[in-house]
Amino acid sequence: MNWLSLDAFLTRIRPYRETLALGLDMVAVALAWQATYLFRLGFERWFSARPGYDGWVMLGVVVVYGGLLWLFQVPKGMWRFSGFGEVKRLAAVCVAAGLIGAVAVLMAQLAAVPRAVLALHPVFTLMALAMMRMGYRMLYEHMRSRISGSALEQRRALVMGAGDAGRLLVAGIQHQQGWVVVGYLDDAPEKRGARVGGVPVLGTLEELPRFAELHGITHVIVAMPAATSVQRRRALALAGRASLPVLTVPSSEELLAGRSVNQVRDIEPEDLLGREPVQLDESGISECVSSKTVLITGAGGSIGSELCRQVARYGPSRLVLFELSEFALYSIEQELSEKFPHLPLVRLIGDVKDLAHLRHVFLKHRPQVVFHAAAYKHVPLMEEENAWAALRNNTLGTYHACVAAAAAGAERFVLISTDKAVNPTNVMGATKRAAEQVISHMAAQGHSTKFMAVRFGNVLGSSGSVIPKFKEQIAKGGPVTVTHPDIIRYFMTIPEAARLVLQAAAIGDSGQVMVLDMGDPVKIVDLARDMIRLAGRSEQEIGIQFTGLRPGEKLYEELIADADTTLPTKVSRVRIARLGDLAGDGAVVEWVCQAGGSEEWSRETVVAGLRRFVPEYVRPGGGAR
Repeated sequence: MNWLSLDAFLTRIRPYRETLALGLDMVAVALAWQATYLFRLGFERWFSARPGYDGWVMLGVVVVYGGLLWLFQVPKGMWRFSGFGEVKRLAAVCVAAGLIGAVAVLMAQLAAVPRAVLALHPVFTLMALAMMRMGYRMLYEHMRSRISGSALEQRRALVMGAGDAGRLLVAGIQHQQGWVVVGYLDDAPEKRGARVGGVPVLGTLEELPRFAELHGITHVIVAMPAATSVQRRRALALAGRASLPVLTVPSSEELLAGRSVNQVRDIEPEDLLGREPVQLDESGISECVSSKTVLITGAGGSIGSELCRQVARYGPSRLVLFELSEFALYSIEQELSEKFPHLPLVRLIGDVKDLAHLRHVFLKHRPQVVFHAAAYKHVPLMEEENAWAALRNNTLGTYHACVAAAAAGAERFVLISTDKAVNPTNVMGATKRAAEQVISHMAAQGHSTKFMAVRFGNVLGSSGSVIPKFKEQIAKGGPVTVTHPDIIRYFMTIPEAARLVLQAAAIGDSGQVMVLDMGDPVKIVDLARDMIRLAGRSEQEIGIQFTGLRPGEKLYEELIADADTTLPTKVSRVRIARLGDLAGDGAVVEWVCQAGGSEEWSRETVVAGLRRFVPEYVRPGGGAR
């Protein structure tokens, strides 16, 4: 028997399940009536001893049973899940229908209908209805076991992509409990109608909604790791139309990192963006980092921890982890110790606002390369009550780290900056722009250390970013909150951001700000809609709520200010921002150092100073603060 064909047939008739179930039940009632006469009268008198009106009596009994079956919602039950609860509901229907039928026959004085038939018919009917359901369940479970090796109810999947990845995926999960792959979808004409690993290629990617409905599909798996970004985005867009949960196989980079192709995972935001990976100068990065002491401030943060992972791959002689949060430091230290057991680690609790401690750390460990990732980055939190804290941590902390690096004779110092430092409209962005000015000032002082910054947009999945919030809101059933329907942002992945920072350290020169060509900006509301669809939910079900722009937030982020120019580098899509002369006379440094005093400044004082030293600092509407 072709079990896949039977499965497809049962799926095809699934939309008519309730009507078919009621029809079959009524047929079973009629057959039970005949079986009861056979049992009571025997073969010789089965038909001859019946009254002439018996057909009408049977029709009336069938109608009564049908009405009670519908009233008790028996047809809504799924036969493949039939159990004792279903049998109890059938017994109640049979008892009630038997009593109603018997009373009606007796009241109509239809004496020719045998009393034994009236008494036994409910029993025969219950046996017929229960056996029909049990038989279907046995057939269904046997079919499931023949198809997938398990009688358990399956996650029924369509695989987009009938290439090697799809074949390996099916070979890996087809016989796992809980999965059955119904077929492939592929646009290649030569694969149409073929079978790959025993599973048919049903049609093209465009036909996904039709085949999903036809075969009762519960999951869609995108198995196209070698596809271009454009092809992958198209496949994900088509998968989203089916309103089913969408999974994918690991990307090419994940496969190279050791993940197996049959380890399906949820769709991540970076899959939606589909950006081509930046080609880096691996030999230059290795020369910059390999066999050297590397110190990373903010080592337990989103960017800092990924920097630790990336740096560890290039074999530094020692990695110094400098972090304020004990838990964050513990977490990254545990991960690195497991993945890179032979890498010497120095784990330090410290605060970049403490210059004396920083000097001690730098002079003791003599780092040759410093990545300064310690910062406060949450715009609304820094806008009001925490403006002074943002200035001290983001700007003063940068100056302290620069001074300590210069004193220790570090070769390179790389500041992690942000697109919010361009024409800033909030305190956080203005403090990061001031930090870039500190870098420019230090680069002009003649130190042997090369001071540089790297600037990029929002990082997917980082702490406090919009993506984890969206995931949590969707899991809770919504609504998803977006500040404004027109708000757009540049995005990049955490590994991509970390690689860019390493590249900047390798090719950057003192006083430069490196900028990544981040492609097209992303509309946040569209990202939210994609995440809802690919989670198998609908926008109507989850809902999107617009909450309004938060203090200091603007609709559009920029990477290069209008007055800036850029120069290409030998690394594609990485450019150098030629900023104006920000070195000045060190006034910004003197002012920032005053913030390190014991007396806390008011927000108004912080904003006034930022406005003085960061002329681009304006309100979102364009007016000065």
